[in-house]
Amino acid sequence: MRLYLSSCRVGDRAGSLLALLGSGKRAAIISNGLDAVSADVRKIFREEVYNPHAELAGLGLVTEDLDLRDYFGDPAGLAERLAGIDLVWVMDGNAFVLRRAMKQSGFDDLIVDMLDRDQLVYGGSAAGAAVAAPTLQGLQLIDDPDLVPPGYEPERVWDGLGLIDHAVIPHFRSAHPDSAAAEQAVRFLTARGLRHRALRDGEAIVWTETRARPADAVLRIA
Repeated sequence: MRLYLSSCRVGDRAGSLLALLGSGKRAAIISNGLDAVSADVRKIFREEVYNPHAELAGLGLVTEDLDLRDYFGDPAGLAERLAGIDLVWVMDGNAFVLRRAMKQSGFDDLIVDMLDRDQLVYGGSAAGAAVAAPTLQGLQLIDDPDLVPPGYEPERVWDGLGLIDHAVIPHFRSAHPDSAAAEQAVRFLTARGLRHRALRDGEAIVWTETRARPADAVLRIA
């Protein structure tokens, strides 16, 4: 299982991401965590602030957008779409919205199976990294768990993808608007004895072992 989980954007370990990919070049960018934001605002942000396609293209990757809403209720169609993808890059936004999108499209089950078969790399930034954990507990202090865009099921999904064995809190002690909320989330998890990693912006977790033996996994924070 190959995972690259970053606090903010690609972070400072782009070389490690490329090492995970090997000769793989095709990347699908998932930004459903931003589905509660208007299309116009997202367009302006991508043009004027940050464009994930440009960042990944700068690493030599060939990118395309993958909107999980197109596959709500159609996991077979999503499986066909994911065939041949070398990297899924899951962006930031609201972790609870993102997790709902993964469940409604069947992405959650598909990605676990594909990772277990070592068919691709899972890369995530902020919310995209946080949903890889066993639980979203603590993230309610950062993101609104009741934010429901059109077409989404309102039920909260508290389970993460379970790709790693601990929670991930991004933007910890960083120059980011969510940094203070991240501190609260860390205190919440610590008080309840829940395993977690707090990542500063620039840091990334690189996971290169199987999901079945998380205690033996190669875990590095840089």
